[in-house]
Amino acid sequence: MVTMMARTATILVLALALMPLLSGAVDTHLVKQLAARFNVTSVLVFGDSSVDPGNNNYLATQMKGNFLPYGKDFFRGRPTGRFSNGRLATDFIAEALGYTKAIRPFLNKRLRPLDILHGVSFASAASGYDELTANLSNVLPLSKQLEFFKHYKLRLNQLVGARKAENIIRNAAAVMSMGTNDFLQNYYLEPIRSKQYTLEEYQNYLASCMYNNVKTMHSLGITRLVVVGVPPLGCMPLVRTLMDQETCVEKYNNFSSSFNSKIKMKLATLRTTLGMKIGYVDAYGIIQGAVNNPKRYGLTETSKGCCGTGTVEYGDTCKGLSTCADASKYAFWDAVHPTEKMYEIIADKAIDSLRQQLMG
Repeated sequence: MVTMMARTATILVLALALMPLLSGAVDTHLVKQLAARFNVTSVLVFGDSSVDPGNNNYLATQMKGNFLPYGKDFFRGRPTGRFSNGRLATDFIAEALGYTKAIRPFLNKRLRPLDILHGVSFASAASGYDELTANLSNVLPLSKQLEFFKHYKLRLNQLVGARKAENIIRNAAAVMSMGTNDFLQNYYLEPIRSKQYTLEEYQNYLASCMYNNVKTMHSLGITRLVVVGVPPLGCMPLVRTLMDQETCVEKYNNFSSSFNSKIKMKLATLRTTLGMKIGYVDAYGIIQGAVNNPKRYGLTETSKGCCGTGTVEYGDTCKGLSTCADASKYAFWDAVHPTEKMYEIIADKAIDSLRQQLMG
């Protein structure tokens, strides 16, 4: 997490005003004031299913969530491609900043000028830092997401002119959330990377991929970035089931934590070498905290998902299944992905990270 350097009385007052974010209570009015003061123009999103609002709907891939019960608690109860019962963390972030209640996928054919002005998502479910991870599922690797970002820049130029477009991108808040699939859908599933790298070598490789992609983002005009670390993979219901454990699988949590440490080291270097303002969201700590102390977050079930049995179903295998009565009491919607409630908790921490990196 970026260290906040409060140098003026005004910044101190704002910091104190935003302290409720740390307890999970977002004062959207104050967040909007912050966004205005620091000229946050839009939200630009890169990543995997944790932040994909439906780009995969437009791809020839089986990795889709555009059917019920996904979207059951979304506006009008409709599935959009989000792998959850409702909104994602990035939707809550955009709403807190005063832009929209739901970020649209860039591949949506009906993007409005307002979407172009205030942000879209380029994320693709099943993607990862490793290009191979995306290729295994025929989804968008990060390099392709950045190619679409270039197309976005052209559309923005056409809409407002080159100078204003450059200013919008320079002052945008970019969010990047991925890494889970590199391990669960790639390294531990396919006999390719595991033959090329030890686990630590692969972690280093992924961290280097992330590093190079952030440099590309910077070269394309992005100066503010929030990176979401990988969650405690050993706490996912699917991993617990496959490893036949009732509690979180320590082995998987340990490599999740060590990978996050490598990511944070790379981000520290990028802050220094590029002068970017980069925040970090500790998804590992947030989700582990919810699993260990669910009552603190108003949760009652953290060991299984809400869809089907909650132990193995996700994606296609969740299609048309019955669900729990109240998803807001669950940490996981399916055997892999968090509920809207959990994403809202993560969003609170992400907004705090954004606040700190803007003021740093």
